[in-house]
Amino acid sequence: MRADRLLSLLLLIQTRGRMTAQELADELEVSVRTVYRDVEALSAAGVPLYADRGPAGGYQLVDGYRTKLTGLTIDQAESLFLVGMPGPAAALGLGTELAATELKLLAALPGELRTRAERMRERFHLDAPGWFREAEHVPHLGSLADAVWNQRRIRARYRRWRAPREVERVWDPLGVVLKAGVWYFVARTVPESGDSEVRAYKVSHLLDVEALPERFERPEGFDLAEYWQEWTQRFERNLIRGTAEVRLSPQGLERLQHLLGGPAMVQAARANAEPPDEDGWLRTAIPVEHLRKAHGDFLALGADVEVLGPPELRTMIVGTVKALAARYC
Repeated sequence: MRADRLLSLLLLIQTRGRMTAQELADELEVSVRTVYRDVEALSAAGVPLYADRGPAGGYQLVDGYRTKLTGLTIDQAESLFLVGMPGPAAALGLGTELAATELKLLAALPGELRTRAERMRERFHLDAPGWFREAEHVPHLGSLADAVWNQRRIRARYRRWRAPREVERVWDPLGVVLKAGVWYFVARTVPESGDSEVRAYKVSHLLDVEALPERFERPEGFDLAEYWQEWTQRFERNLIRGTAEVRLSPQGLERLQHLLGGPAMVQAARANAEPPDEDGWLRTAIPVEHLRKAHGDFLALGADVEVLGPPELRTMIVGTVKALAARYC
C-alpha cells in the first residue's frame, strides 16, 4: 500500500539521514520515478523534506524534525514483541534497556495495538539453546559488546584447539552473533598481531579482554549478516572430509537426521541412493567429517545401518561390535 511506503520512506530518511532517490528506490524496491512522486506527496502533506543537488546530494529532513511512532499496522506492532530475547539482551548488558524500550513502545501504541502486542508477548517465547545444554559461561561478553559498539580495539587472550593453546591477539571487533545458544564474535586481527583477515571466534574461549584507547574504522562495505552466512556455509563445507558407503534400513534413514548433520545428510543419502532392495534397505554414500566421528555416529544407528566402506571405517565398526559382543555375552 502507498501509505505504508510513504511511512517507510520517511522513516528511512529520518533514521539514516540524507539519501539519494536511487538509494531510496533500492530500499523500497520501486522505481526512482515513484520515489519522486512519494517525496512530492510527503512535502504536500507538510513533511519538511528538501533536496540537495549535485553528486553528494539527496533528500533529507529539516534539522530537528522527527515523526512520532505512528502508522504501525497490527502485524508490525505484534512483531515488535515477538523478538523475545530477554536472555541474550541481559547477557549483552542490555536487559534493563530492553525492558524500558518495550514499556515506551507500549505506551506509544493505541489501545487495541497495545492489547494485541501484550498478548503476543504472553503467548510466544524464544528459547535459543539446544536441549540438555547449560548456558555458556561468557564473562567477557559485556566488555566485548561494548568494544564492538564503540569501535574500540581490544587486546585479548584466547584459548584455541591447537598448540599453542593460549594466544594473545589484538583485534578490531566487528560484531557478535548468537548461533544456537552459542555466542561468537567476528573480528579483524590487527596486522602487528597476526594476519588481518576477518574471522569468527567463540566468545566462551576468551580468557580476558582489555579495551584499548584507540578506535578503529570498520571495513568499507562490511555487512555482519552477509559475512556470517558466508562463514557458516564455508565452515560446514570444510567439515566434510570424506564419504562413507552404507546400507540403511528405512528406520535408519529416518534416524539419520538426528545423528549425522540433520536434513542435509538425509538429502545427500537420498540423492546418492540406489533403488531399495527387497527388504527396503538403501545403499548410498554419505559425506562424513572424519573416521572417528563417523564411527561414533554409525554405532548410534545400531542395527539399522551396515557400513560398507571405506575399509578402515568398517574395520573400526567390526572391532567395536566384537568387543561389545564379548563384553555382553
